[in-house]
Amino acid sequence: MKALVLAKAGEIAIEDVQLAEALGPDDVQIKIHSVGICGSDVHYYQHGRIGPFVVNAPMVLGHEASGVVLATGKNVTHLSAGDRVCMEPGIPDLNSAQTRAGIYNLDPAVRFWATPPVHGCLRETVIHPAAFTFKLPDNVSFAEGAMVEPLAIGMQAATKAGIKPGDIALVIGAGPIGVVTALAALAGGCSDVIICDLFDEKLAVAASYEGLHAVNIKTGDLARKVAALTSGNGADVVFECSGAKPAIATLAEHAAPGATAVLVGMPIDAAPLDIVAAQAKEITFKTIFRYANMYPRTLRLLSSGKLRVQPLISQTYKFSDSVAAFERAAAGHASDIKIMLEME
Repeated sequence: MKALVLAKAGEIAIEDVQLAEALGPDDVQIKIHSVGICGSDVHYYQHGRIGPFVVNAPMVLGHEASGVVLATGKNVTHLSAGDRVCMEPGIPDLNSAQTRAGIYNLDPAVRFWATPPVHGCLRETVIHPAAFTFKLPDNVSFAEGAMVEPLAIGMQAATKAGIKPGDIALVIGAGPIGVVTALAALAGGCSDVIICDLFDEKLAVAASYEGLHAVNIKTGDLARKVAALTSGNGADVVFECSGAKPAIATLAEHAAPGATAVLVGMPIDAAPLDIVAAQAKEITFKTIFRYANMYPRTLRLLSSGKLRVQPLISQTYKFSDSVAAFERAAAGHASDIKIMLEME
């Protein structure tokens, strides 16, 4: 079948591949329809590695996907051929201590699409465990289904934050993860979410949502905006989604006393933190790594209309134009939030 293959840093192409996959009794075979390009895909394309994960052999890219079920294993009862689905890309060891504890995203043995040496889903068909395959509601499109994966990260962050109805949140970073985290915070009960970044083009997309207040860190007065919305108290929840060292270092600045800070973005290397400033406000720090058990609730929110992601899809390319799509993503246009690929 045809697949988008990363040979090494800077070298991708659509190729014919033959992968050793067989439909097991608990699996489904899926014809891929839509795949979102993630920042990690672009990073592998540009650098051939992310931390300890190195592309040492040709690898199929992609992990944000939706499609149509072609066949089901004999033990699968909740899905049928023809069902429209989205797939959770991380497959844990179902017998691990972490999986049994409900934190399967932290299983050290998890196999995640397009994380070396595991092939991704930018190909015509995949075989995937039915337990990590979810039927799309009738009013959720394939493109929205592919967006469930990044949305699940925002949902994990909002859930970890323990949001109370009426809380005011600050999101640092208006990239794809920052915006979906802000939307998840609104869906989770925040009355208002301030989102800040350096690029007006990204902030304009965020500002189109009711309840999101966009501030340019360079040209706007973030402190004044936070003070105005919180009566000078500071944000109840701070989500750090940029991974930028200066943002992490000053995380406590705009937080309310007793606030919760959730670290979502990943810095390239060790980042400083003003511990004394955080202690003076008794800030509770939490971290997230991907997500667990977030797909069903994310799909319910999409179906209800309480999460809207269509405005975040900046460009859509056909699979035959995948190389051009990755070149566009790698160029880092400030106006781009999510680039989507459609199989033909």
